[in-house]
Amino acid sequence: MAKDFNITGLCLPKEHYMADVSHQLAETTELIEKGKYFTINRPRQYGKTTTLYTLMDRLIADNYIVFNISFEGIGDLIFNDEVLFSGGFFRLLTRVADDSASELKDFLAEKALLIQNLEGLGEAITELCAKTEKKVVVLIDEVDKSSNNQLFLNFLAMLRNKYLDRSRKRTFHSVVLAGLHDVKSLKLKLRPDEEAQYNSPWNIAIPYKVDMNLSAKSIKSMLEDYMQEQNVSMNADLISERLFYLTSGYPYLVSHLCKIMAEEIIPTKMGQPANGGTVKEWTEADVNKAFQLILRERHNTNFDTVVKNLNEYPQLYKLVYAMVIDGQVFPYDNHDKTIDLGVLHGILSRSKTDALMIQNRIYRELIANMMISEWRTGNLDDKSTDVFDVVSQYHLPNKGLDMQKVLERFQAFMKKEYSNKDRTFLERDGRMLFLAFMRPILNGVGYDFKEPQISEEKRLDVVITYHQHLYVAELKIWYGEEAHQKGLAQLVDYLDLLGLDTGYLLIFDHNKKKTWKKDWVTVHGKRIFWAKV
Repeated sequence: MAKDFNITGLCLPKEHYMADVSHQLAETTELIEKGKYFTINRPRQYGKTTTLYTLMDRLIADNYIVFNISFEGIGDLIFNDEVLFSGGFFRLLTRVADDSASELKDFLAEKALLIQNLEGLGEAITELCAKTEKKVVVLIDEVDKSSNNQLFLNFLAMLRNKYLDRSRKRTFHSVVLAGLHDVKSLKLKLRPDEEAQYNSPWNIAIPYKVDMNLSAKSIKSMLEDYMQEQNVSMNADLISERLFYLTSGYPYLVSHLCKIMAEEIIPTKMGQPANGGTVKEWTEADVNKAFQLILRERHNTNFDTVVKNLNEYPQLYKLVYAMVIDGQVFPYDNHDKTIDLGVLHGILSRSKTDALMIQNRIYRELIANMMISEWRTGNLDDKSTDVFDVVSQYHLPNKGLDMQKVLERFQAFMKKEYSNKDRTFLERDGRMLFLAFMRPILNGVGYDFKEPQISEEKRLDVVITYHQHLYVAELKIWYGEEAHQKGLAQLVDYLDLLGLDTGYLLIFDHNKKKTWKKDWVTVHGKRIFWAKV
């Protein structure tokens, strides 16, 4: 049986291909060795559980006692009663004692029957740690399961007090929590007020700054392992860079794209059944095809979570809409509650230039597609929908896309159907109209990236891949001739970056008197077709 591309953690069993993330493991282990208490708070499917198992194995090998427990599947009742929780915590320790502390199993089981409250639990922890010369580490997974009650927060406060008193009484050497939330946001879920925000029950915890995203280098190590074992050829540097470009190293997304290529795309391309045959080569086109297929998946719990969180938090939806559709660029501010919420759920992240960004390009396209569909369903009337369905007119003989005709047709459509619309509508929804216009044209054979750019014109560069061809259509607002010339120069720079000689410019002119002009211009050796709407 072939290995699986399940790389959503630091280490996995031998039936999986693993990216090299040893530096992440080393950084995390160092924190534990120093006796730190911290929370690994990352979005779903980021490899937190696997990280804990890997840490356990490494620490046990280094002569630690490690209790790796989880709040998953133990029910809610235990968190509603201090007696049940206090004794239940020791019962959880008993279940995993065989991993590194089998000699303490009887002691743990006996104490679990005697502990009646958190004070007794604290005393039992001291007794436990005094029974061994080894350092005791506790790893607790799925702490979010307990996040809706005060009892768990009281438990954290007890651990804090024991930590502060550790010079007199023995306690756990290190405690690591894993979940979606950090301790601050756990408490805010329970008590969303200023006091809850600034008075943490676990203020001894240090920030966990280890980057759990995969780098292109670590992805390459996994691909090289796959190439050697499966006798596959590929340009590992190129493929790993492309995977990183699409995913920003989000472990689940890297894993899933590789899985799609290995199980769906390559066997079909080679004329083999989906789970058999010898794969010969992976190409960049295969990665791009996997990108298209992943966005079409109907049953993807990771994507479902992204959509659910956007619908659940209107302010977050509004912010993401402004970024993805309007092309607005915002500075990263970790004190902004809406931004913090988006980062917490893995939708937003910080760019190298301290700007706010969608975490990865797959999420950006997923979100854009969702918003475009919702908008189109709710805003287009019957007489205007027929223009979106005539797509063959844009095809070129070389399987290219006639982008000049795309812009001319959109201009004609806008002049006919929307010239009398109120100005507010066009300012708000002009870009959305064009993106909705492009969807059926690209459907099945192409896709587009929305790349917001920092400029006074609120540029949104739409990078279009159509079969093997690449196009750039820049969307911007008309702010006068001087700004327009600067915008053309910026577009030339972007074309240079992508190695293209031709670009396209769609200008939204919100003046009352529109000129509806269009023309070809040459700027620094680049040909640019522009049209005003």
